[in-house]
Amino acid sequence: MKLTDIFWPFRSDMNYIERELDRAIDTKESVLQKASSHLLKAGGKRIRPVFVLLGGKFGTYDIERLKLVAVPLELIHMATLVHDDVIDDAELRRGKMTVKSKWDNRIAMYTGDYILARALMMVAELPNPQIHKILSRAMVDLCIGEIEQIRDLNNWEQNLRHYLRRIKRKTALLIAISCQLGAIAADAPAYVVRQLYAYGYNVGMAFQITDDILDFTGSEQTLGKPAGSDLRQGNITLPALYAYHRSPDAARFRTLAEENRVDEMIQAIRQGEGIDVARRLANRYLARAAQALEGLPDNRSKDALLKIARFIGERQF
Repeated sequence: MKLTDIFWPFRSDMNYIERELDRAIDTKESVLQKASSHLLKAGGKRIRPVFVLLGGKFGTYDIERLKLVAVPLELIHMATLVHDDVIDDAELRRGKMTVKSKWDNRIAMYTGDYILARALMMVAELPNPQIHKILSRAMVDLCIGEIEQIRDLNNWEQNLRHYLRRIKRKTALLIAISCQLGAIAADAPAYVVRQLYAYGYNVGMAFQITDDILDFTGSEQTLGKPAGSDLRQGNITLPALYAYHRSPDAARFRTLAEENRVDEMIQAIRQGEGIDVARRLANRYLARAAQALEGLPDNRSKDALLKIARFIGERQF
């Protein structure tokens, strides 16, 4: 199964959202235009706009209204990527040069700020205070999540609770409110809004855990960056935490960590149980996501949401 197969029935509206993303970053300032376009053309799954549109199918579907949520949420996600690449000193993203490597850190930071500002301008066209409150609160949590990630760099004493709270703020929250805000913008019933948020949260948690697994199991060709990049940058994810704290060979792994023998740590994680432990946790989140949809009306959107959850559980990139 491929995401493109799942998205196929919605391809016309997704093509429209893609054009609106292009319009949203348009500026006469040439450097900002080039840097923003470079990021946009680097691609991405566009999973947040898709969730907005699918959430909108449970209410009064209006693409002109929904785009005022779908485009800003993807722009906010893009802005965080630009800032992440500066913090991580990343040269590649999705196999292409990052904005900071193609230009420099200053251009990258201002590009991220510009994209974020354009997102806020666009969503301001919606006269719904609830949408603005939810989005503002989520952006605060996103920033807290980024600070937590910096704080926990190379911190092997963090526990599972720290890790889960961090990935909620860093990834799951934006996916959850994509489903939620799509439904709100379409005036869907309150119980639908609640269940879609629960679905999005659980799918988002599984999505990030799966990303953290793929960082060890994927190849540079499929990941668009070297395998083990997170660990090399000091970002300690669930498979590594398990190897350090719970694995049968934890004492040896702690020695490797103390001596910063990253290649050997990556090999130990690949051969150990931590990847299976992480995969089982991701599957539990996906099961909860499917359960959150059980009371919702049966329609094409619900079917697509279930297929996306299955895709996340099976994806290899």
